[in-house]
Amino acid sequence: MNNNNLSKNSENILQEKINWKEIQSRMKSNFGNDIFESWLRKLNFVEEFKNYILLSVSTRFIRDWITSRYLDEILKIIKEYNKNINRIELKIIEIKDDFIEEKKFSLKNKENVSFIKDSFLQYNRIDQNKKFDNFILGSSNRLAFEASKKVTENLSHYNPLYIYGGVGMGKTHLLNAIGFCLKNKNKNKIMFISAERFMYQFVKSIKSNEMVKFKDYFRNTDVLIIDDIQFMNGKEAMQEEFFHTFNALIEKGSQVVISADRAPNKLSRIQERIKSRFSGGLVIDIQKPDLDLRLKIVKNKIEELNILNSNKINISEEVQNFISSEIKASIRELVGAINRVVSFSRIYNKNPNLPEVKTILKDLLNLSENNVTIDLIQSLVCKFFKISKNEMLSSRRSRYLVRPRQTAIYLTKILTSKSLPEIGREFSNRDHTTIIHSVKTIERLKKNDSELCNNIDILKNKILYNKNNEI
Repeated sequence: MNNNNLSKNSENILQEKINWKEIQSRMKSNFGNDIFESWLRKLNFVEEFKNYILLSVSTRFIRDWITSRYLDEILKIIKEYNKNINRIELKIIEIKDDFIEEKKFSLKNKENVSFIKDSFLQYNRIDQNKKFDNFILGSSNRLAFEASKKVTENLSHYNPLYIYGGVGMGKTHLLNAIGFCLKNKNKNKIMFISAERFMYQFVKSIKSNEMVKFKDYFRNTDVLIIDDIQFMNGKEAMQEEFFHTFNALIEKGSQVVISADRAPNKLSRIQERIKSRFSGGLVIDIQKPDLDLRLKIVKNKIEELNILNSNKINISEEVQNFISSEIKASIRELVGAINRVVSFSRIYNKNPNLPEVKTILKDLLNLSENNVTIDLIQSLVCKFFKISKNEMLSSRRSRYLVRPRQTAIYLTKILTSKSLPEIGREFSNRDHTTIIHSVKTIERLKKNDSELCNNIDILKNKILYNKNNEI
C-alpha cells in the first residue's frame, strides 16, 4: 500500500509543471559551459502543453543550429522532469533592444549626464566601449570621424552635426564617442537619447502633466545627441516640441548632434522647417565600407576576441578574405559573422574550413533559403556520386545507393528548415524515423571517416555557393 502511494506521488511530481531554471542547469551540466553560453542560454521558455513544450529563440539560424545538434538530448533532459513531453516546438521571437530595459549606470557615471528624474527608467545610452580609439577608419567613414572629433574640440563649430548612413555603418559608434569624450573632458551637461526614447518621454510627460519639467530638462543641456531621428516621422506634436527645443539649444550655443538613415531632404513625414534646420548644419554621410576597411575590421575583431579569451583562435587568411569580400551590407553584419565563426571554433575546438564557414554564415551570404531546395541537393548529390535520381529515390538498399541517399537526407536536414515529414515526402514518402536514422548514421560515420567528411564539405560548398546554377 505504501509502495503504491509512493509511486503515485512520484508520478504526480513528474507531471507537475517543469522548472525551466532546473532544466537550464542540467543542460549546462550535460553540454558544458561553452555550448550552453554560446547557444542553449538563448532558449527561452514560452509555455508547457500536455505533451509538448514551446520554447523561443531570436533567429532562424539559432533555431536550426540547436535543432540539428542538441534538440534530441534536450528532450531527454525535459522528459526526466515530465515523462509526458514527447516533443519540443521552437518559435522565432525577435528581441529588439529598444524594448529591453537598459541597465542603470552607477552614480559616478551619472555626474555629467541629464535625466528625466522622475522617470521609472533613467536613460543614458552612452556606451563606454564605443570610443574614438576603437573606431576603425577607412575612406568611407573618415570625413564623419574627423568632423565628430572636431565637435569635441570646439562646441557649436558645426551645428548641428548631422551624420547619416545605412544600418550598421558606425553612426551610433561615433555618437557614443562624442558623448563619451565630452563627458570625460569637461563639465558639460550631455544628453544622449534615441528619437524613440525622446518620443516616449514626451508622451509620458503629457500624460503626467509635467511638460514644463520635460522642456526644462531637454533645453538645459550643453550637448544634445539624438540617434535615429527618422523615427520622429509623422509625430506632429512631438516634432513641434523638438523644433522649439532645437531652436532654444542652437540660440544658447549648445551643440546638437543627430544621426539618421538618410539625408535631411529625404526624411519622410518630417516638417520642412525641421529638415531645413538640419540641412543648415554640417551634413555628412557614411558610405558602405570598401574591401580594405572590411578586412581591417575582420582582423581587428579577431584580435580583440583573442585578447579577451585565453584560448586563441587562428582563423585562416582564406576565411578572413572570404568573409571580407562576401559580407558587404554593413559593419554590424561583418562583426556578427566573425562572432559566429569564432564561437563555432571554440565550441568544436577546431579552425573552421571554408565550406564550414559558408554553412555557418549561409543566411548572410545572399544565399536565400529559397535557393537551397531539396531538388537542388538531390541533383548535386546524384551528380557527385554518379548515380541517377531515380536510383537514389528507389527502395533499393545497395551500398552504393544507401550512402548517397543518407548523405542527401543529412544535407537536407542541416541546410534547409524543412520538417522531418516534409523531407520524408521528398524522398519517396519515407517515414520520418528513416530520416532521423539517416541523419544520425552520417553524424556517427563522420567522426571516423575523413573521406566522408571531405565529401560532405565539398557538397555543402557546391549547394550553398552554387553561383553558376550547376546541377
